[in-house]
Amino acid sequence: MLLRLPIVAARRMFIILVLMAIAGFFYIYSSENKYYSCFIESQVLATQQALIADGETNLLEDVLQADPKPSPGSSIFFHETSCRLSDNRQLETLRVTARQACAIESAAKHNPNFQVFVLFAGPTYRISNNNSQPQPLVEAILSYSNVHLRRLNLESYASGTPMEEWLKDGRLSRSKYLFSHISDFLRYLTLYRYGGLYLDMDVVVLRNMEKVPPNYTGAESNTHLAAGVMNLAATGFGHEIAASCLRDFQHNFNGKDWGNNGPGVITRVAQKICGTKDITLMQEDPKRCMGFKVFGRGAFYAVPWKQWSDFFEPEKLEETIARCKDSYVVHVWNKHSSKLPIKQGTKNAYAMYAEQNCPRSYKAAGEYF
Repeated sequence: MLLRLPIVAARRMFIILVLMAIAGFFYIYSSENKYYSCFIESQVLATQQALIADGETNLLEDVLQADPKPSPGSSIFFHETSCRLSDNRQLETLRVTARQACAIESAAKHNPNFQVFVLFAGPTYRISNNNSQPQPLVEAILSYSNVHLRRLNLESYASGTPMEEWLKDGRLSRSKYLFSHISDFLRYLTLYRYGGLYLDMDVVVLRNMEKVPPNYTGAESNTHLAAGVMNLAATGFGHEIAASCLRDFQHNFNGKDWGNNGPGVITRVAQKICGTKDITLMQEDPKRCMGFKVFGRGAFYAVPWKQWSDFFEPEKLEETIARCKDSYVVHVWNKHSSKLPIKQGTKNAYAMYAEQNCPRSYKAAGEYF
């Protein structure tokens, strides 16, 4: 009897711990992510109205209202989906990282006939304090006349689209990977609204893309397409593809899977269009995909993510440059590389690409890029 008591107690404790773990898991995945309030229309509008009442005039304008508006099919889009509102809900001055600025500048520099829109989701940033100049990196990108900084709000941006009602059910707000999944949500919604070219913020554009026929993406591997560079026409087949992406996003959304709602969406849609899961076949037989172009890895992802450090290692400079010689864009995999600063003058592939393709941002960054 004396031996059985500790065993019974241990079993009870084990059951209690299991129940607590289940309850914690349920709470995490059924509760709204604490950062989601950054992206709620009512919260942002309240902040904006208070600032306007205080005489603030230097605020980002809404992309749905401000002029010029995106030109359907001939605009380039970047999205910034971090949440930088301070705990006391004071508005922060808009800032971009050197590598974000490089992506934006390189797109504007090489595509002067396209308008480049950088859409900030969430807080209503001020471009600068009333008595100061913008951040030097912001000044660098705004020195291009085709760059436009805008804000957007999830609720109003989704209004009138197939995502309006889906957004209200709260699945996005409960995502484990909130910022990534909001970015996924917005890239497909933007292509549905306007068509054009979507680019991730961790790329460097190497050449003009204005003449590349619309409706394309790129392969990242032998099994998956990537969602970091996508172009769709604003009407016709391109718009149909965008609508298919939104349907897939809704039907297959998984807030616990990082890649399912980004590259997973365009991969599944392309598989249906092309009638095959064979990525190589998609590239080799364009007619199979009815005009939807799947570029090989060399176009946008010549250096795979597992070799991201090749961009930053001086001894890999020549090899990396040769590998990317036919690329339109290089993708430097910010998820892995963001905490590796480059000192000005360093001889590596990324520094060389930056100096050549985003010279103003490279100069404005200071000692480290």
